[in-house]
Amino acid sequence: MKKQILISGGAGFIGSHLADELLAHGYRVRALDNLSEQVHGPRAGRPDYLHPDVELIVGDVRDRAAVRRALEGVDAVYHFAAAVGVGQSMYEIARYTEVNNLGTAVLLEALIERPVERLIVASSMSLYGEGLYRAADGRLISESERSLPQLKASEWEVRDAEGKILEPIATPETKPPCLSSVYALSKYDQERICLMIGRAYRFPAVALRFFNVFGTRQALSNPYTGVLAIFASRLLNGNRPLIFEDGLQRRDFVSVYDVARACRLALEVPEAAGEALNIGSGRSYTIREVADRMAAALGKEGIQPEITGQYRAGDIRHCFADITRARKVLGYEPRVTLEEGLVELASWLKGQVAIDRVSDARAELAARGLTR
Repeated sequence: MKKQILISGGAGFIGSHLADELLAHGYRVRALDNLSEQVHGPRAGRPDYLHPDVELIVGDVRDRAAVRRALEGVDAVYHFAAAVGVGQSMYEIARYTEVNNLGTAVLLEALIERPVERLIVASSMSLYGEGLYRAADGRLISESERSLPQLKASEWEVRDAEGKILEPIATPETKPPCLSSVYALSKYDQERICLMIGRAYRFPAVALRFFNVFGTRQALSNPYTGVLAIFASRLLNGNRPLIFEDGLQRRDFVSVYDVARACRLALEVPEAAGEALNIGSGRSYTIREVADRMAAALGKEGIQPEITGQYRAGDIRHCFADITRARKVLGYEPRVTLEEGLVELASWLKGQVAIDRVSDARAELAARGLTR
């Protein structure tokens, strides 16, 4: 008998790719998704990209009845349903807290009544805040933040107490959290409460800390989605990608195919139970470099990014993944490079319609004093 897997948020970007991965490996898949207008558009129905073998239940993770119905006959759960976006979370505080924190609590109460073999929750690199740094004398610095006067002076790099610039290095799971946005706080809450309740009620839980996931099916008209999709939306409309600070901040971009495979391994590998694991590519790129590569992939090299020199509340300077632990526990190994992934992404993008709402989002943040 094939195992039945539930993915909350399963009609979305990562969830739908995970569904493909699970179906290809002999699982049955059910998705619970509210088909949010911000993600799926105003007249959202079942997405064309969602595999026909996925059973879709349209419902909200905050709805106890919908969650109980979705859990019937389920062997394992992936909890991906969440409101996503650092900037937006800083003013839609109630919605982010309700969807992410309360939604997770509703799911967990249902799982206490009906335990499953495994719960895998989508966590986020955002909970680290700033990544790990190394001082000139070799000391590792795990707690670092940029001061408001420093940001106002456009001194973007993280410095030590003596004002010396620190070197960013790959961030391992052992780095303490530094929660710099409502979104980060909510993801940390999701991770911790899933591991806590899973341990207490003896259904093994795994938290996967996703870094910057990219690939096909991202919501191009959502100005709070992944940075590559935001850049693509601008470029497809003939507009310059907007980059905060100086564009030299570094991030880890990981293919959605690698993420989907890591998610399957988290279900199948017994040793993953109770773990919180980084899922990234193990490489870093500057935001400016990624904007240039996206433009080149789309044949839009003539559209140069706009370096705004502004900073945004909740943003951090550098953070990229140390994936040593995921390699050891899951046997995870990234297979898709950024270069390879951009070729496929560009091909998919040329058949998409993208409504560029980035300027509206930027104006909203500015009006609330969240960019300076």
